[in-house]
Amino acid sequence: MPEPVSPLQVGPHTVRPPVVLAPMAGITNAPFRTLCREFSGGKGLFVSEMITTRALVERNEKTMQLIRFDETEKPRSIQLYGVDPATVGKAVRMIAEEGLADHIDLNFGCPVPKVTRKGGGSALPYKRHLLRAILREAVSGAGDLPVTMKMRKGIDDDHITYLDAGRIAVEEGVTSIALHGRTAAQHYGGTADWEAIARLKEHVPEIPVLGNGDIWSAQDALRMVRETGCDGVVVGRGCLGRPWLFADLVAAFEGREQEILKPSLRQVADIMVRHATLLGEWLGDESKGVVDFRKHVAWYLKGFAVGSEMRGRLAVTSSLAELRAGLDELDLDQPWPTGADGPRGRTSGNNRVVLPDGWLKDPYDCAGIGEDAELDTSGG
Repeated sequence: MPEPVSPLQVGPHTVRPPVVLAPMAGITNAPFRTLCREFSGGKGLFVSEMITTRALVERNEKTMQLIRFDETEKPRSIQLYGVDPATVGKAVRMIAEEGLADHIDLNFGCPVPKVTRKGGGSALPYKRHLLRAILREAVSGAGDLPVTMKMRKGIDDDHITYLDAGRIAVEEGVTSIALHGRTAAQHYGGTADWEAIARLKEHVPEIPVLGNGDIWSAQDALRMVRETGCDGVVVGRGCLGRPWLFADLVAAFEGREQEILKPSLRQVADIMVRHATLLGEWLGDESKGVVDFRKHVAWYLKGFAVGSEMRGRLAVTSSLAELRAGLDELDLDQPWPTGADGPRGRTSGNNRVVLPDGWLKDPYDCAGIGEDAELDTSGG
């Protein structure tokens, strides 16, 4: 970088360096956030997986589990999803009044059908008046808590919304905006449009803009800041099976790129066992923790010489001893594989976006949106 990157200010919270863990359903729970935070040395901002406002207001048991933070998490960040302004307002006031978090992020970026068919996530900013009403309720209900938002470019190439949404956010008192440089129709396919991030930064100079999309390495993050002028980065799929990416990001933003980590398989195996252990402690059951960890196995082992039979065995383990024994059968002296820093996670694209009937007829009319449109469970 030609000069140091300024820290990100999220209300009273200074995030140095300006690096944020993207909320990911079923991934960014307390154990994974702990791992990422440990590698970062406590630097950065680590956001919970998506919490639905209806489930929070109703104190759904699963949702209340998802908003449990480790005592070392500061600031505590919750991402909320909602479609009904009144319900969003209730949830935000509940968080503020009960001291459940220190920062609230609003989800306007999720592209999955069960969310968009309700008019939520990346479908919602198309309805400009509805977006404004939700942001107004959230900011007014949050009191001193900062409110941020994460969004996509729009529904598809014919229905681009991010510039209008950015201006509305500024007018309603949102603290910062994160833009994923893809439309909902793209899901995670193709290449993220970093130029859109640059255009948004120019369009809303009053508040910080963070870039998201195709950050697979610390070098990618530095390049995004340099090329777009954004104020920070939001990292999602790039850290799947690589929580140490946050150590790399901190080192790069602090000018210590020579300290980028390239762990051996032995080191990765130890991290895998620790991740599964943390999940078991969080869930209160070792077996449940190991079962929940199964989805991470392929990400951690990406690029290493591990046969399909062993990969299959590791993906069905149900105890820490079984997981450790399987890993110990591998050639643990393998160095970090060439090319393993590249894309990982979902890559599907060009999907038809599932929307409520008549959603695209009028970008302002939001009749029919109410509590019935809310999801009743959290986690995406």
